[in-house]
Amino acid sequence: MMRYKEEKEAKKEAFRKYLESSGVLDALTKVLVSLYEQNEKPSSALEFVQQKLGGPTVSEYEKLQAEISDLQTKYNELLVTHEETCKEVWFVQQKLGGPTVSEYEKLQAEISDLRTKS
Repeated sequence: MMRYKEEKEAKKEAFRKYLESSGVLDALTKVLVSLYEQNEKPSSALEFVQQKLGGPTVSEYEKLQAEISDLQTKYNELLVTHEETCKEVWFVQQKLGGPTVSEYEKLQAEISDLRTKS
């Protein structure tokens, strides 16, 4: 009987150390302190804890995904505009005795680098 209790206590202690080393105890403590410090306690303490510990809700995630998509589209449009403007500038500079072919190729490489970053 005594050995069973020792094993049980050892398992508890190992689990406690696991929770502590993985940051769970610290995160829970911070959330509970935050709840304690609320002047007006939320109607659902469980929802408060879930909200503080969890990531974005499904609707928030979907909104963020839509925003990413919109921003990517805008970025692509701006990149095309940038390319066109660079070509126009190059053309004007050529008419005025502008950059050499190697300088133009450097501009193209910069544009290509911008594309790979998107």
